[in-house]
Amino acid sequence: MIPKGGISNTSVQEIEEPSYTWRLDFTKGRITGMLDELEAIKQAVFMILQTERFKYIIYSFNYGHELRSLMGKNPLYVKSEITRIIKAALKQDDRIQGIENMNIIMNKDGMTAAFTVITNYGDFKFTQEVR
Repeated sequence: MIPKGGISNTSVQEIEEPSYTWRLDFTKGRITGMLDELEAIKQAVFMILQTERFKYIIYSFNYGHELRSLMGKNPLYVKSEITRIIKAALKQDDRIQGIENMNIIMNKDGMTAAFTVITNYGDFKFTQEVR
C-alpha cells in the first residue's frame, strides 16, 4: 500500500530576524544595554576577530578566526593569507555582505589589517592587529 499524502506547495517566506544583542563593555567587563543593526554588527565583527576558531566549545566550529595558524610563517605568505582568513571568518555572519579595501601594513611586531565591512545596514571601517 502506498501512502497518499499531499505535498505542500505553499511558498516559504523568509523573515529577517532582528539583530538585537547585548552591548558589551569590554573595559568594565559588563553588559550595558542593547545594540541593533550596524552597532550590533560592529560588535559581532570585533568578537569574531577576537575569538580563535575551534578553541572554545561554547562556539560552533564556524565561529571565530584561524589567524593563529599564521604564527611563525613567512611574512609574505602571512600577508596573503590574512585577507582570506578574515573574509572566511566574517562571511559566517549573514548580515555581512563582504569585505573591501583590505590594506595590510607590516609592522615590527606583526601586521595590521584595515578594511571596510559591507553590511545590510551600512558600511564601516575596521582595523585588526595580527601578532
